Amino acid sequence: MTAFFSGFLGKAGRLLMAAATLGLVGTDIQAASASELAKDLFGNKKLPAAIAPASFGFYSKGCFSGGVAIATDGPTWQAMRLSRNRRWGHPKMIALIEKLSREATQDGWPGLLVGDISQPRGGPMLTGHASHQIGLDADIWLTPMPDRRLSPTERENMSAVSMVNEKTHLVIEKRWTPAHTRLLERAASYPEVERILVNPGIKKKLCDTVTGDRSWLRKVRPFWGHDYHFHVRIGCQPGSQGCKEQDATPRGDGCDKSLAWWFTEEPWRPATGPAKPRARDIMTMASLPKACRAVLDAPSPTSEAAVTYHGPGDTGYAATPAPSAPAVAETPVIADPGVPAEASAFAPRPSVDIPLPRPRPANK
Repeated sequence: MTAFFSGFLGKAGRLLMAAATLGLVGTDIQAASASELAKDLFGNKKLPAAIAPASFGFYSKGCFSGGVAIATDGPTWQAMRLSRNRRWGHPKMIALIEKLSREATQDGWPGLLVGDISQPRGGPMLTGHASHQIGLDADIWLTPMPDRRLSPTERENMSAVSMVNEKTHLVIEKRWTPAHTRLLERAASYPEVERILVNPGIKKKLCDTVTGDRSWLRKVRPFWGHDYHFHVRIGCQPGSQGCKEQDATPRGDGCDKSLAWWFTEEPWRPATGPAKPRARDIMTMASLPKACRAVLDAPSPTSEAAVTYHGPGDTGYAATPAPSAPAVAETPVIADPGVPAEASAFAPRPSVDIPLPRPRPANK
């Protein structure tokens, strides 16, 4: 990973020098007004900011630079929902996903189906998540990777399997396996992982069945949704002075009254009063850290392939193309000699029922 990113920084440095010469960095010649919706500006960026990796702001209000994409295919992972273009993250986040996919196979998990990580430069998303804005969040499906490469259509349309009964909020016993528990324990074992969000029913299942060392359960936190995937969050990384840390998790394993609350009526009671707009739908550039303007205006790398991570000792796995549609690049894409071409993730989102994390139910 170090060698990979060192090469990327070399290219990024040359881009920055050229841009500075032209007076394009920090001038905001064509900067949008601070009142423009941040989701539109960040959601339309197809490539990351080709500057040093850093996260700015908080998980639900920020952005990041120096983003890297995880390859669409690896020996122990496959990326899903390619059309969303959310395979991007801080280099440490991407490396951790690859590491988890590789080491989880030692525990009997056949490989990861990787869901949303972040947009190329983070920021609020056009649809879906409130967090995932600073490159330090990732969703991993609780469906094991199949023993074949999924087609582009399957990656867009395949339904993730819920582990939880919506009425009882308890795990569906025939779907849960010891391998699921081992996968979550492996993810929690990494020191850089601060939180793993799961459905309350999954947390209860762990509380009821994990024996021996239960200290890792402290990182596993119950939250609405997260019945078909788990959410991995790492802490602010070195070089990110503008990154806001989250409060530490409470002491103990979390198998206490705080978990019991989730099995009362209160968490599931529909909200009353007028529906409030989602934060991402009203968040403007003025709401984000000032550094996010520079991230938005920074030059792009020469190509997507130049900043795609395949893991240690690139195996050369072929990339799976996104659903057929013309690729739209914000700058001319220049082939990077010696780097395999990556899949286009720029196709529009298909009109299918794509599962998204479900927030607290709204008043109907």
